Amino acid sequence: MESRERREQVLLAGKAIHEAFVKYDENFIRMTRRAKRRFETRDWRGSQRDLAERIELYTKAVDRTIAGLCRELPGLPDDRRLWQDIRRGFGDRVSGIPDGAFCKTFFNSIARRIYKTIGADPETEFVDIRFNYLDAQRHKINYRSFLNWGSVETIVEELLAEFPFEIPYANRARDVALVAAEIGRQVAAAGGSELLRLEFLPSVFYQSSRAYLVGQVFWSTRSAPLVIALRNGEAGIEVDAVLTSPDDVSILFGFTRSYFSVDIEPVEGAVYFINSILPHKPIDELYTVLGRVRQGKTERYRLFSQHLAACSDRFVHAPGDRGLVMIVFTLPSYDLVFKVIRDRFGYPKNTTREQVMERYRFVFNHDRAGRLIDTQEFEHVGFPVKKFDQAVLDELLNEAGSTVRRIGNQLVIDHLYIERRIKPLNLFIRDANRKAAERAVIDYGQAIKDLARTNVFPGDLLLKNFGVTRHGRVIFYDYDELCLVTDCRFRELPDAEFDEDEMRPQPWFYVDRHDIFPAEFIRFLALDEELKAAFLAAHGDLLAPDFWRDIQAQHLSAKVPEVVPYTHSKSLAAANRRSAPTTQPHGGTTAHR
Repeated sequence: MESRERREQVLLAGKAIHEAFVKYDENFIRMTRRAKRRFETRDWRGSQRDLAERIELYTKAVDRTIAGLCRELPGLPDDRRLWQDIRRGFGDRVSGIPDGAFCKTFFNSIARRIYKTIGADPETEFVDIRFNYLDAQRHKINYRSFLNWGSVETIVEELLAEFPFEIPYANRARDVALVAAEIGRQVAAAGGSELLRLEFLPSVFYQSSRAYLVGQVFWSTRSAPLVIALRNGEAGIEVDAVLTSPDDVSILFGFTRSYFSVDIEPVEGAVYFINSILPHKPIDELYTVLGRVRQGKTERYRLFSQHLAACSDRFVHAPGDRGLVMIVFTLPSYDLVFKVIRDRFGYPKNTTREQVMERYRFVFNHDRAGRLIDTQEFEHVGFPVKKFDQAVLDELLNEAGSTVRRIGNQLVIDHLYIERRIKPLNLFIRDANRKAAERAVIDYGQAIKDLARTNVFPGDLLLKNFGVTRHGRVIFYDYDELCLVTDCRFRELPDAEFDEDEMRPQPWFYVDRHDIFPAEFIRFLALDEELKAAFLAAHGDLLAPDFWRDIQAQHLSAKVPEVVPYTHSKSLAAANRRSAPTTQPHGGTTAHR
C-alpha cells in the first residue's frame, strides 16, 4: 500500500512541475505582450531582443524546476519508481486540460535531464504526446466574427476597429476601401458566391516589423484564408498587404520565418484554427512558428517516429554533394534531413565544432527573413540500426564517433540537427526547365540580398549550400561559415602587377580572414552563360563592394532594412510610401529607423 509520505511526495513533485510550467507560460505571455508596444514605437531591434530572450525561458524554467525537485527530493534521480508514480499522477491531472500536451512535454524535458534518457523511455516520460483535435475543438478560441449584411466595407471597418493601436491609421478610409476591394476580388475568383462572414483570431500576430490579422472568409459552401498585414510607417499605421492565397499564407507561417509574438491561449486553439486554413501545414511547424519551439520538436519527433516504425525504407545519404562539416542523411519517404557534425572537417574548412554549433544557435535566435531554414537541435536520440543503409551507418560510426555509438540494436546519436528536406539548388537547376531554372537563379541572388538586409553573410555562396522550397523560394541551409555582414570588410580586387599573378591558385596580395571580395562571387556560379547573364542582369550589384558597404552603413547607423514575406506586387500601400521599394520576385524590402 502506498505510504502517506510517498503520496505527499508524488503530489508535491507533480504540483511543483505544473506550477513551474504555468510560471513559464506566464513569463512567455508577459514577454510576448511587449510586441504591441514595440510595433507602435517601431522598435524593431527591441523586438528581436525580446524574441531571443523569450526562447531562453523554457530551458531556464526546466533548470530551475530540476534544481527545486532535487533539493526537495534528493533521492529522486535514484528512485525511478517514485518518478513513475509522479508521472502517473501528473498525467491523470493534466490530460484534457487546455495545452495539456504541452504540460507533458515540459514534464518530459525534466525527466530526460534527470534520468539522462536515450531515445524515449515510457517508464519515465509521456511517449504518446500528440496534438488532439478533439481537445483543440473543446478548448477552441473565441473567434471574432463579422457578418456581412450587404456592405463589405462596413465589416472591414468593424474588423480594423476591433484591433486598436495607440498609433492612428495614416488613412483608414483608404485602407478599408483597399481591403474591401481585395476581398471583392477573392469573392469574384470564387465564382461570385455570396460572402457570409469574416472570422478572425482575436489577437494580433507580430513578426519582425509587421503586424498581422489572421482569419478567413466564408461563403455558403467553402472558406478561404484572409490575412491582413499592417505596417507602422512614418505617417501612421496602414494596411500593407492582403494575403488570400493559401501559398502566400503558408509562406508567412513557414519554416524559414521568424517566430511570431501573439498573445493567444490556449496555443492548441490557435494551431487548430491555422491548420483549418492551411490543412497541409504540419502541426509541428505551426507550434514552432508560434514560438512554442519545444512542443514543435515534440510533435515533429513523434510524427517521424511513428512513420519510421511503419515504413520499409532506410536512412540513406541526402541528395546533394557530400558535406565537409556534416554527415547528412534522410529517409526517402519523409521530408526531413538529419545532420551530424563530423569529428574532423574536410579541407579547406578551418572552423571548429564549437563554432559550428554557435552559428546554428545564432540562426535559431536571428531574424531568418524567409531565407534561413529553421533547424531543431536534438540530443541522445536512438534509431534502430536496421533502419540505416550500410554506407550511412559506416560513415556515422567512423567519422562521427565522438557523438555516435551503437548500443545493441540501437544507433545512439548524442547530438544532431533536424530540418525540412528541400532540393539543393544545384540539383534543382540541373533538373528544371529553362524558365524555372532562371527564376531560381534570380531568387538565389535575392536570397543573398535578403540575408544581407538581416546582417547575415552566408560565407559560402556555392549553389549546393542553397535549396528550393515547394513554393519556389531559395533558402540557405549551410551555416558553418555564416557571419555578420558588419563583421566583414568588403574590398575591391587589386589589379595584378603581372599576367601570371591571375593564374596563381593563391592570392598575390594580403587577405585578412574578414576580407571579402565581391567580384569573386561570380566564381561560385556553376551556371551556363545564359543563366549567368540572367543572374548578372538582376543582381550584378552583388559583385560591387559598394552594395555591401551601403548595407553595412544601414546596420551600423541603426537603420533596419526589412524583408517582408510577400512581394511588393501584393503591397497595397507601396505607392503611398515615402521611400520607393525595390521590386523583387519573392520578397520585399524597405528600410526603417
